[in-house]
Amino acid sequence: MSTQAPIAHNTRLKSIIGGSTGNLVEWFDWYVYAAFALYFAPHFFPSGDQTAQLLNSAAVFAVGFVMRPVGAWIMGLYADRKGRKSGLTLSVTLMCAGSLIIGLTPGYDSIGVAAPALLVIARLMQGLSVGGEYGASATYLSEMAGKDRRGFFSSFQYVTLISGQLLAIAVLLVLQNTLDKADLSAWGWRIPFFVGAALAVVVFWLRRGLAETESFKNAKTDTSKKSGFWELVTKHPKETALVMLLTAGGTLAFYAYSIYMQKFLVNTSGFSKEAASELNAITLFVFMLIQPLAGGLSDKIGRKPLMIAFGVAGVLFTYPIFSTLESTKDPLTAGLLVMAALLIVTGYTSINAVVKAELFPAHIRALGVALPYALANTLFGGTAEFVALQFKSRGWEQGFYWYVTVMIGVSLCVYLFMRDTSKSSAIKED
Repeated sequence: MSTQAPIAHNTRLKSIIGGSTGNLVEWFDWYVYAAFALYFAPHFFPSGDQTAQLLNSAAVFAVGFVMRPVGAWIMGLYADRKGRKSGLTLSVTLMCAGSLIIGLTPGYDSIGVAAPALLVIARLMQGLSVGGEYGASATYLSEMAGKDRRGFFSSFQYVTLISGQLLAIAVLLVLQNTLDKADLSAWGWRIPFFVGAALAVVVFWLRRGLAETESFKNAKTDTSKKSGFWELVTKHPKETALVMLLTAGGTLAFYAYSIYMQKFLVNTSGFSKEAASELNAITLFVFMLIQPLAGGLSDKIGRKPLMIAFGVAGVLFTYPIFSTLESTKDPLTAGLLVMAALLIVTGYTSINAVVKAELFPAHIRALGVALPYALANTLFGGTAEFVALQFKSRGWEQGFYWYVTVMIGVSLCVYLFMRDTSKSSAIKED
């Protein structure tokens, strides 16, 4: 237990805002790829129909997730040993480099197979970055939040994650309304990657001025305990497995309801690209606003009831929502259905960061949060689009709806039997 004075309210608030802003830019850079895939896919993968091109771009999106466990391992260790602030600064540097590579890479017609190869390299770098970003930011926000408002403030990890996605869609909408389709398809899609790289430079300097957490400072005084993979799997195997299993259904549902939904509305429901982008933007904005409300609720009633509510509703309503959307042509109906799906997954997204952070002691917290989460994300979240499009290309699109339902069911079983971390938190500092 720390003998130092409690963190001043202004310092706490400044740190949470600073950490959240940086997280927003990181996720903007990550999601710009998904938002603009419909436009840049023909440049890197020129052959085949739209579904084939989207399959290729989705495969590269999934490849980026392969690097996330590596990034989680390397930078989780780095954040545990060198500090949460240092881990956050390193991750944004890698994200900046990846965005620049994508923005500058010529198309397949100019440099042949080097174009998709460079795209893969850039996504591997961004996967390394975001793999470390989640653990460092989730840990930092949870440790800075204070025990009575931990659910509320740590929910901003997903608020800024969603904000990054929303900002990517907003940039897409602006470009769709200021450039004609030919210019946007020819070169306009490169603009957001340059914007993301520039914002990452700003965040680099912002993060250098953040305060370090008391949890990390106290953990550094005990030299007998060090973060490491072997320490994680031998001393904390139950917690590691818990993070993977509680993440599996939640991350798959989030990517299915948000990232893939834009393409589903175009490729299956038959909406225009512009209409799908607008629907995605509106529903994600509302989704973002309800995260702190749900996080604050978890401070009052506990984390477990929210996760169980997500699990039950996800199992019951995922198939009906997707199957109804298949034939929906009315934008209002489609928006309400998408919003219902996002409201369901809020029971996971709003508190997943703090639940994971509350499972691990400080000396191994960043690695414990990051690595099993990244592994589950790679297996289930990062492959969501690819799996969905594979089902569609084989003529059984409904198979994806059942897949999401089953995985939410698996996580529900975990939620029912795990302890409520708000009542037994491993974060001791206030």
